Amino acid sequence: ACIGSWHPARVSTTVARAGQQGYHHRTEINKRILRLGKKGDPLSGSTEADLTEKGITPVGGFPHYGQVNEDFLIIKGGVAGSRKRPVTLRKSIVPTTK
Repeated sequence: ACIGSWHPARVSTTVARAGQQGYHHRTEINKRILRLGKKGDPLSGSTEADLTEKGITPVGGFPHYGQVNEDFLIIKGGVAGSRKRPVTLRKSIVPTTK
């Protein structure tokens, strides 16, 4: 079973191989930041319409995550990967077209 060309007699780095499917393609652009929260802020779950003093963690914690004890960031949409994987944010290279 040959993968790639006959010569050179080695597997080139450009030939598709198994493993790491999609990990390098989890780049997303233009995510809207909805809320920034600080650690220990008792009003982190309050809004302008609802002034009740409450934290961001719901009763019983988030499913498969638990309590939020550190600074947090709420963004619109989903993020690929596991729940506790760190998310790296940076300024977008692609200019906005509006």
